[in-house]
Amino acid sequence: MLSGVPKVNICWHTLVGMRRSSEQTKAVILAAAREQFAKAGFERATIRAIAADANIDPSMVMRYFGNKDQLFAAAADFDLAIPDLTDVDRDQLGARLAGHFISRWERDEALILLLRSSATNADAAQRMRVIFASQLLPVIAKINPAAPERRAGLIATQMLGLALCRYVLQLPPIVAMPHGEAVAWLGPTVQRYLDAP
Repeated sequence: MLSGVPKVNICWHTLVGMRRSSEQTKAVILAAAREQFAKAGFERATIRAIAADANIDPSMVMRYFGNKDQLFAAAADFDLAIPDLTDVDRDQLGARLAGHFISRWERDEALILLLRSSATNADAAQRMRVIFASQLLPVIAKINPAAPERRAGLIATQMLGLALCRYVLQLPPIVAMPHGEAVAWLGPTVQRYLDAP
């Protein structure tokens, strides 16, 4: 260091080459939004807090997503990760689906947030409808092509109803029910929806 000249640390990658592509920027915003929505909930999460977590100006969040409702809908794009059921015995499909959905709800707090928000937020409700229609319906149509929309809709009532009672409303007997017991109660109902003429 020269005498009398203060040492300045320059992080060159901050000055050059740090520009993110629009896809990278959107991905950073979505990651920050998912974290904020999961932590604070839809009502308390703010565009300003999401932008701060993403280290960008709030106007950029608005530029890419329009408003908080639209950002939430984009952030709440979930894969239900329904497994391949082709090797499952026909009479075990209901139990397998019930078990999968219970496990899926239990491992993703953000999915519970989407369910909670869908009761009061039109964008969240639409996102939930799209997720179930685009992911559950094709699986059900393969299992039984007769009236697959009706069958998938009825199965969704069981899976969403269970999630609402167990994870949102937290009804004591349902919350306390072990995974295997919940599957034993729900599996036959889901099976009936799959098999009914």
